[in-house]
Amino acid sequence: MDWRVGSAVDRGAEQRGAPGWLEAAWEHPEAVAVRVGIGSIEVDRDGLLVTRAVEGAFDAERHYLLGHLDQRPWFVTTGAGEDGLVPLRTVMDALPAVMLEVAFTGVGLATWHAGSRFCPACGGTTRVVRGGLARQCSTCGVEQFPRTDPAVIVAMVDPDDRLLLGRQPSWAPGRHSVFAGFVEMGESLEQAVHREMAEEVGLELTGVTYLGSQPWPFPRSLMVGFLARAGRAEPVAAEGEIEAARWFTREDLRRAMAVGEVGLPPFTSIARRMIEAWLDGVLPA
Repeated sequence: MDWRVGSAVDRGAEQRGAPGWLEAAWEHPEAVAVRVGIGSIEVDRDGLLVTRAVEGAFDAERHYLLGHLDQRPWFVTTGAGEDGLVPLRTVMDALPAVMLEVAFTGVGLATWHAGSRFCPACGGTTRVVRGGLARQCSTCGVEQFPRTDPAVIVAMVDPDDRLLLGRQPSWAPGRHSVFAGFVEMGESLEQAVHREMAEEVGLELTGVTYLGSQPWPFPRSLMVGFLARAGRAEPVAAEGEIEAARWFTREDLRRAMAVGEVGLPPFTSIARRMIEAWLDGVLPA
């Protein structure tokens, strides 16, 4: 999915607070709902999202409005148990572009609501408002909104246009990817790129170029992609965090993939698109 283009979902930000508007959207004859959990979603045997006609009365604590898609209200429903749900990571490559946006938004909202039941200002309990896009404290009235944690993800190349890939110990055998890390307090995105690459592989960078971004609801991140240039130094993997790191030529990587030595991230991830663009010789296009 190309996250640089506009969204097909009209989130109805201005209408959500109007009295009765959400209930009317729920009762729309073509309203549909998608069932989600924390990091999980309901799919059919073909791996596609299960959409159902809405049932019962609108419950603000369990029914969150994604918005209108093709003039139909789309909701996500939560709180009915995890039976029948599967991890979103395992099925997201099978989802069409618009459904991937629906899934990412729904799972992100479910995760945020599950961890935001108490007010950060006074500790009072909170309730869902604005159709799931906010929570309000029942004691002090403070509203809180879903927050996104920015993380940088970096395709690093050397003067010979080799790409640096690495793997973490917790990943599936053979899985390799570009490098990523969360932005820390007081940092710019570019500063985070320099710090993370120094910490993870001990390399200094000579240039950083923005590539694009992607929402990543695991649990609530925004992946911000960069192309970084380094010298010909060999990487030094951070002990306990990076299991291996090595430079690849295009021939090296294709050969390693062909024999099963290296596996890449999911096709719908920005990491995979960055690697594929480098393989095709079009990074940073």
